[in-house]
Amino acid sequence: MTSTTQTSPKGALDRFFKISERGSSVAQELRGGLVTFFAMAYIIVLNPLIIGGFAPEQAATDVEGGWLPNGQVAAVTALVGGLMTLAMGLIANVPFGLAAGLGINSFLAFGLVGELTWPEAMGLVLINGLIIVVLAATGLRRMIFDAVPAALKSAIAVGIGLFIAFIGFVDSGFVRSTGAASPPVELGDGGSVTSLPTATFVIGVVLMGILLARRVKGALLIGIVATTAIAIVLESIFRVGPSLGANPDAWNLNAPALPTSIVALPDLSLIGQVSFGSFERIGLLATTMFIFTLVFMNFFDAMGTMTGLARQAGIATPDGQFPGLKRALIVEGFGAVAGGGASASSNTVFVDSAAGVGEGARTGLASVVTGLLFLAAMFLTPLTQIVPLEVAAATLVVVGAMMMSQITDIDFTDFRVALPAFLTIVVMPLTYNIANGIGVGFIAWVLVNAVSGRVKQISPLLWVVAALFVVFFVRGPLQALIG
Repeated sequence: MTSTTQTSPKGALDRFFKISERGSSVAQELRGGLVTFFAMAYIIVLNPLIIGGFAPEQAATDVEGGWLPNGQVAAVTALVGGLMTLAMGLIANVPFGLAAGLGINSFLAFGLVGELTWPEAMGLVLINGLIIVVLAATGLRRMIFDAVPAALKSAIAVGIGLFIAFIGFVDSGFVRSTGAASPPVELGDGGSVTSLPTATFVIGVVLMGILLARRVKGALLIGIVATTAIAIVLESIFRVGPSLGANPDAWNLNAPALPTSIVALPDLSLIGQVSFGSFERIGLLATTMFIFTLVFMNFFDAMGTMTGLARQAGIATPDGQFPGLKRALIVEGFGAVAGGGASASSNTVFVDSAAGVGEGARTGLASVVTGLLFLAAMFLTPLTQIVPLEVAAATLVVVGAMMMSQITDIDFTDFRVALPAFLTIVVMPLTYNIANGIGVGFIAWVLVNAVSGRVKQISPLLWVVAALFVVFFVRGPLQALIG
C-alpha cells in the first residue's frame, strides 16, 4: 500500500512541482493559476488593439501600409502566451505567466513600424529574443542578476508593486490625465469618481481588501468573480457600453456581459510572417540601435519582474535568486523568439502574475493552469471578454499593496542605499516603465557609492550595465546622430 501511495498521480505531481516542499497545495496552485489568468486575460483583448485593428484606418499601419487584423492578433496572443507560460511552469517550475509585453508592443506600434513593415519589426523582435537566450544560456544574464545589490532587488520589487497599482488606478479611470502641464493627473473626472466602471473598480478593491484582511482562502479569486458578477448586473441595468476610445465614462475595454456564443475558431495565419529586411531598408546602424532598445526593454523588465515575483512568492533567497532562475531566464528569452515568429510581439514575464502569487501560487503548476487557460482562450475568446479591465485593475491595486511590505528590507538610514532605492521605486510608476526605474537605480547606485568611498564594493559588471543604461537613456540623440 505504501508503494501505491508514493506513485499515485497526486504524489507524482507533488514531487515534480515540489508543491509540499514550497509550502503549497494542489488546490492553492489551481486557484493561483486561475487568478493569474483572470488578471492577465485582458492582454488577449488589449494586444490586438495596440498592434492590430479591425480596419486599416484605425490600425497601426506600417511603412508600406500593412496592418495586422485584430482577430488574428488575438489568436496568436493567446497561443504564444499559453505555450510560453506552460514552458515556464514545466521547465522552470515557477508561477510566472508570460504574454505580449505592453512596453514592447507599444514601441513596435508607435516606434518601429513607422520605418519598417510589420514582418520586419517582428524580425527584430525575434533577433532580440535570440540575443537574450544566448545571454541567459551563457550565464551572462545571471551574472548581471547576481551583481545587483540586495537592496536594489528589494527596491525593484517594491517599485513593481507601486507600478502595477498605478496601472490599476489608470486602467480603472480612478486616476486620469488632466491634459494640462500641472497637475498632470487627477482623481477621476474633475476630482471625483463619476463613472460606473470606476465605481465597480472601487467595489472590487474594497471587497478583495476585506477578504484578505479576514484571511479568506481564495480571496482574490472570489473578489474577481464577485466583482465581475456585480459589473454584469450593473451593465445590464445602466447599459454603459464600451469606451471605444471615445467615452471616458464607459468600460475601458469590454463591457461585462454574458456571451451570446462561447466557441470561436482561431485564425493563426500570422505565424511565420517574419522578415529580416530591416538591415537593407534602414541600414545596419539604425537596425542595431532598434535591437539594442528591444534587448534592454526585454532584459531588464523581465529581470525586475522575476525578482519581485520570486520575493513575493517566498521562493527567493536573501540575495534575490530562486530555484530554476537560469531556466526561467532562457524560457523568457524564447518568449521573445516565439512572439516575434508569430507576430504576437515579444512575450515576457507578466507583472500581473503577482495576482496569482498573492493567491498562494508557489510552483510551476499554477503556470500550467494559466497556460492551459490561455490555449483554451484561443477557442473561447467570447469568455475572455466577460471580466472587465476595471476588475483586473482592482486586483493589481490590491496586489501592489501586498508587494509594498518588502520595503522593510531596505536600509533608508544609509543614504547611499536610500537614494538609489528611492529612485528605483518612484521612477517605475512615474515613467510607466520597469526598465527605466532599474536603469536610474543602477546609475545612482554606482555614482553615489563610488563618490562616497565604496568603489571596491561595486561589481565591475554593475559599472558596465550602468554605462549601457546611460547609452539607453540617450538613445534618441544617438539615433539622430547616426541618421
